[in-house]
Amino acid sequence: MQQLETGLRAPDFTLTADDGREVSLSDFRGQRVVIYFYPRADTPGCTKQACAVRDVYDRIQADNAVVIGISPDPPEKLTRFREKHDLPFLLLSDPDHEVAVAYGAWGEKKAFGRTYEGVIRSHFAIDEEGRIADFQVNVKPTRTADLALRLIEL
Repeated sequence: MQQLETGLRAPDFTLTADDGREVSLSDFRGQRVVIYFYPRADTPGCTKQACAVRDVYDRIQADNAVVIGISPDPPEKLTRFREKHDLPFLLLSDPDHEVAVAYGAWGEKKAFGRTYEGVIRSHFAIDEEGRIADFQVNVKPTRTADLALRLIEL
């Protein structure tokens, strides 16, 4: 895996969305993209994170930017999560963690005295040309909306 840095081309991907369609990062060339990785749909932290982004989404969209949330959940679970919380942005399924690994958002975690591999809550701002403008790894769910707004302003 290549170490990601600002200015480098963001790893492209194609994943299945909550509505069943295939979505690629390259579909959004010409727009700024905020990608955020989260561990599991409809858990307390991930719900706070998604709802915080939902609540500022109009400001993000007004700046010609899109938001993509990525988790290992299957599309059916993402659909229920989107509908339950009225989420206006894309949710993509990364069941094999390939995209999370490519972005450095998969790795060792510790909780309740045990160590395991999982999604590391992270954010990436991708510019109109598909390059990484900024990123934050290992972020708190309650900071998501602020980081998303900051990232689109770069």
